Amino acid sequence: MPTEFALQADVVVVGAGLAGNAAALAAAEAGATVCLLEKGRAFGGSSVLAGGGLAFAGTDMQQALGMQDSVEALRRDLLETGAGRNDPQMLQAYLDHQLATFEWLRERGVDFKLAPATLPGGVNRIHGTEIGEVTRVLHGRVLAHPKVVYARNARVHRLLRSAVGRVHGARAEIEGREVGVQAHRGVVLASGGFVRNAQLLCTFAPQWIDAIKMGGRDNTGDGFLMACALGAGLADMAYIEATLGASLDRYPDLAQREGDSPSLLFPVIRGAILVNLDARRFANESLNYKVLGAAGARQPKGVAFQIFDRKVMERSLPSPAPANYKEAHRRGIVRAADSVAALALGLGLDAARLRETIDRYNTAALNGADPEHGRPIPDYGTPGGACIDTPPFYAFACAAALTTTYCGIRTDARMRVRDVWGEPIPGLYAAGEVTGGFHGAAYLSGTALGKAAVHGRLAGLACAQDLSQDPRHDPRHDPRTPR
Repeated sequence: MPTEFALQADVVVVGAGLAGNAAALAAAEAGATVCLLEKGRAFGGSSVLAGGGLAFAGTDMQQALGMQDSVEALRRDLLETGAGRNDPQMLQAYLDHQLATFEWLRERGVDFKLAPATLPGGVNRIHGTEIGEVTRVLHGRVLAHPKVVYARNARVHRLLRSAVGRVHGARAEIEGREVGVQAHRGVVLASGGFVRNAQLLCTFAPQWIDAIKMGGRDNTGDGFLMACALGAGLADMAYIEATLGASLDRYPDLAQREGDSPSLLFPVIRGAILVNLDARRFANESLNYKVLGAAGARQPKGVAFQIFDRKVMERSLPSPAPANYKEAHRRGIVRAADSVAALALGLGLDAARLRETIDRYNTAALNGADPEHGRPIPDYGTPGGACIDTPPFYAFACAAALTTTYCGIRTDARMRVRDVWGEPIPGLYAAGEVTGGFHGAAYLSGTALGKAAVHGRLAGLACAQDLSQDPRHDPRHDPRTPR
């Protein structure tokens, strides 16, 4: 039966996280009418929970701090981190548009902050903001734009196609009422991953079904499933990994309760070591978060402690949030003690063994080599700068958490969803966490929010400008005939 359309727009965007708001605003600014549909009661999804850092290369902020960075350096690092398994088209789309997106975000009011690199001659790409700021700024612009209609409590559950196979709308339940939403030019899926869908996790990542869940509460894979129903190709499904660094706020009570909101913190990137309940190091702390997530999960009870001293605490930054150790200490999730023995006592660790572990690491730090785990140990510009030897001493109890699923449907360089044969599905675009392929085998810091902004903006522009998808420009299309 023909679908009656209660709403219509040139572009329909599903999901009001960072990718969705970027897509909606970009499409509206390009002259298209937009309908932005958010499943939850509030906008934001995972993006308003994330630390707030976006990875950009070659910015004027880097240049002002004397950092020499480039698109090619970013390409190299993305490929190295992703083990060369990054989808070439999605990777190139990010590289081609990341700098323009950085400028676009600033022009719309996003206040980025960039700290100097930790090491002399190093490069920092993490352009930080307050948690959720980028999404909040863009959402405010979206609400103020006359070409955008925004609806929350709007669960999209089915995509609609015309007789010739073009996606021209969706069916949605908006405030409890079933409606059809017509998209004259196309639909952009920006609905997030499936961290909150136990069935999909059991299918694709059963090893993480019991991990702490930190993604958006409405991230149940709706867009992923709708795209799969139309034959979308998939990417990176084998690389779903948890991230080590989610706070155990109630430690030693490890139970997670309704309403608990763990925080991510990474003192290891600025000199902390990781130890387990046996007070032993268990990994090269410089490895990628996703690799460390698996290593942490193998430890007794899945618990790890990031141990550091005053020197590391002084490397704390206001943003992004995972680098703000001082705020975490103020909130009580980073514990402090005047001695290693007192720190161990408060954690229930063997004090002599923790002292031995730290002494062995300090010896490695003075020698500039880590024979135990192969961690590169810089001196941070000062002899002994990497040693954990300056009180007070700190500990952060943490575990592995699923922040996103890092995988999903494939797109091309214009963010058009590709089917299992690699061909675009007419009228269907996607951006953000619902997509796979960009990261490859592992995640480079700052690129989850980065790809949401870059690919979201690109998807909105491409959908708005692709008049070949508009049935009003092609008499063969009959939008009243779904399939």
